[in-house]
Amino acid sequence: MNSVKTVGLMVGLTTLLVVIGELVGGRNGMVVALGLATVMNLISYWFSDKIVLAIYRAKEVDEATAPVLYRIVRKLTEKAGMPMPRVYVIPQAQPNAFATGRNPQHAAVAATQGLVQMMDEEELEGVIAHELSHVRNRDILIGTIAATMAGAIMILARMAQFAAIFGGGGGGRDDDRGGNAFVMLFVAVFGSVAALLIQMAISRSREYQADASGARLSGNPHGLARALATLGRTTARVPMPADPATSHMFIVSPFSGGGLVRMFSTHPPLEERVRRLERMVADG
Repeated sequence: MNSVKTVGLMVGLTTLLVVIGELVGGRNGMVVALGLATVMNLISYWFSDKIVLAIYRAKEVDEATAPVLYRIVRKLTEKAGMPMPRVYVIPQAQPNAFATGRNPQHAAVAATQGLVQMMDEEELEGVIAHELSHVRNRDILIGTIAATMAGAIMILARMAQFAAIFGGGGGGRDDDRGGNAFVMLFVAVFGSVAALLIQMAISRSREYQADASGARLSGNPHGLARALATLGRTTARVPMPADPATSHMFIVSPFSGGGLVRMFSTHPPLEERVRRLERMVADG
């Protein structure tokens, strides 16, 4: 179901790109915007592992330096039939984790010191299974494609904004130019917000999918459910200086808050994630 939802959202994002592109810059404008967004996100895609690991000063570990974490990662990758990823520990007290890498052959799993210290083995296994599922499900690739299309829409929206401000809407009479300016401003605002919301929805859908896949990989949905509940209680109490541009990579958002923060969150509500996992336990 989550895979179907992701496909539907990607179709919606593509449709939005085509419609706004034709309206604002025609086919040439759309191609230029998509080209710029593709270049930016390809760089991120190929070097995302190095960039994000450097941002959080992650240190690579092995079986000697982090025996429990390393053993769990190896156990789950063997069970999943995946190559062994590089394993990192982030020097932060907040319990959290993420996976990165453009494919299973170039993957890395990173856990904070707080996660390794706070979780028991059952909970830690659930978290790592979730992160490995992101790698196996190619979520980095899906996220990059979504970010590319959303980025192109943002560029087109900025073009519409400049056209509205500087009269790029063209036209003959002043009334026509005023109408065009209004349409361009509407496109700029609507396009940006719609692209962001769809991108967030894709991210939330992939989180639900990774929860389900991770629970099946570990064979213990209850362990991941307990881990998520613990993370939800702890995140607000133990802040982490996270980069908003990379917050979507973590198993739970490193930020806390409600209202607009929750509405634009890349993560679904923790209560709903826990409820779905507990339903898997009840269903056997």
